[in-house]
Amino acid sequence: MAPERFSGRHALVTGAASGIGRATALRLATEGAAVVAVDVNAGLLDELAAAVGDAVGSVSPLVGNVASEAGVESMVATAVERLGALDVVVNVAGVLSFGHTHEQSLEEWNRLVSINLTGTFLVCRQALPHLLPRKGNIVNLASTAAHAGQPWAAAYAATKGGVLAFTRALAVEYAGAGLRVNSISPGAIDTPITRAFHLPEGADIRLLDRVTPIGGFGTPEGIAAAIAYVASDEASHMNGADILIDGATLA
Repeated sequence: MAPERFSGRHALVTGAASGIGRATALRLATEGAAVVAVDVNAGLLDELAAAVGDAVGSVSPLVGNVASEAGVESMVATAVERLGALDVVVNVAGVLSFGHTHEQSLEEWNRLVSINLTGTFLVCRQALPHLLPRKGNIVNLASTAAHAGQPWAAAYAATKGGVLAFTRALAVEYAGAGLRVNSISPGAIDTPITRAFHLPEGADIRLLDRVTPIGGFGTPEGIAAAIAYVASDEASHMNGADILIDGATLA
């Protein structure tokens, strides 16, 4: 780990209270970044801020909801006010639900779309005017569900497929301005979202092979390390790319 790879950099991380978002906020702070960590869970955000300890960088907790347009406007404005600038945005905030698609309610579908896809759009849209003058970069969280059929999670897969396409579109649109936009596609990672997995009633257990990594679940810290690389100057020629981290699930 390069201890000061993000020294003097300013980052916004959504979904930062737990799992991959938490690990990412800590990783960037450890490498010197000043991080505004956003989530809807105020208690876990306070625990995150306390966990930073004597890191080179810092973490400033901010309660916010990425599914709210007004909330995102306030969130980004507050982050810029606290940090003074914005160099890196990492969109981790997301939700996942399991069930048979023919039993999926429109309400649940819309909930996943509003957080996973629309939330990513809103944060990016609001952050772009601040990132462009500094030739910053964005890292979005996609998923293996964007690359191959994932049973019992059609809504989630649709949102992550949208995130992947959105990432590539932004990369092309703003490459000439010096902005980079990339994504990470994790497979099964040991997070609270993954631990909530359950087989829907009557599900074919054989389909689990399609979402099970050969070597066991990955860790949030492993994904955070990849995010830190993609967001760093070491990845300066990486743009519009997606990194699949899935323990050979789709190999």
